[in-house]
Amino acid sequence: MDSISDPLQTRWKRLQAKIDNLWGDRRQPRWRNSRFLVGFCASLVTVLLLTTTAWAYTVTVSPAAPRLGDTISVRMQPQQGTTEPPTVTMNGITYPSFPMPNGDFRAMVPTSPLDTPGGYMLQITGAEGAQTLAVELGDRNFNTQWITLPPGQTSLGTDHEFARVAAFKSIVTPDKFWNGPLLRPSQGRVSSAYGNRRYYNGDFAEGYYHRGVDYAAANGSPLVAPAAGHIRLVGRVADGFELHGNTIGIDHGQGVLSIMIHLSRIDVQEGDFVQAGQVIGAIGSTGASTGPHLHWGLYVNGVAVDPVPWRFDGVE
Repeated sequence: MDSISDPLQTRWKRLQAKIDNLWGDRRQPRWRNSRFLVGFCASLVTVLLLTTTAWAYTVTVSPAAPRLGDTISVRMQPQQGTTEPPTVTMNGITYPSFPMPNGDFRAMVPTSPLDTPGGYMLQITGAEGAQTLAVELGDRNFNTQWITLPPGQTSLGTDHEFARVAAFKSIVTPDKFWNGPLLRPSQGRVSSAYGNRRYYNGDFAEGYYHRGVDYAAANGSPLVAPAAGHIRLVGRVADGFELHGNTIGIDHGQGVLSIMIHLSRIDVQEGDFVQAGQVIGAIGSTGASTGPHLHWGLYVNGVAVDPVPWRFDGVE
C-alpha cells in the first residue's frame, strides 16, 4: 500500500495544529487574523501540489507478498519520459535500477533469512520525483541440519580465497544476460535447501544460513550454466580454495551472479562467455564437503537469495 512520505506527514501535522488554532477549543472561527488564513490556504495548496507531483513513477512490486529469501523486483514506469535510472532504497541500502526495453526501469532488492519479517519502506528517488511505498516481508520456516565435517575441514579457508569470492559477489554490471526462468544446473537430487540453519560438529553456526541449493550427484556428473553470462571467477584448490574447493562464478548481469563450488573439474576460463545449458564443469567433493555434490549459490546485489523462484517463476 502506498503511503505519504514522512515530510508530508509532518506538514499535515503542522496544518492540523493550525486548524486547531484557527477554530479554538470550541471550534469557533477566529476570522480576525486574515493574514493567517492566507498563509494557511497557501500551505494547503503547497501540500496538495507536493502530493500530486511526488508520485511521478508508476511502480509495480513483485512478488506481491514477498517472503524471507525472495528477490523483490521493483519496476518503475516514468511518466515524463526521463532516461535517468532512479534508485531504490530499503532498510538503509540503496540499489541501482536498469533500463528495460519498454522504457521502464527495474531494481532488484534482495532479502535473506537474516532479515526481520515485517513492514519495510521502499524509497524511490529519481529525476521524476521521490516516493515511498510500504512492503510487508513475510516470515518463513527454514529447516535445521546437523553436519559432521571430517577432521581437518573445520578451519579451512585462505585469505586469497575469501578475497576473491568477496570481490566476485560485489560485481554489478549494466547488461542483462539471463532470459526467463533459470535452468537447473544439475540433475542430481536436492540434498540441502536454501536457508537451512546448521550445526557443524555439534556447534550451532550463529548468523549462518545455507546460501544456496545443494544437488547430490555422482562424482564427474555434468554441471551446466543456469543462464548466460561471463565467467568472472575460477578458483582451484591448488590456488588456495580450501573451503569452496574448485569454484566457478558467473556474472549474469545487473548484480545477478551464480557461484558453483566443490567441483571436480572446470571446463571454462575467466573471461569466457557461456550460454544457458552449456556444460562448464563437473560435480565433485573438493573443499569442505561430506560427499559429491554441487552447491549453487545465487547472489543478487551481494546477498544470497533463494534460487527456486528464479528457476520456476523467473525474474524479468
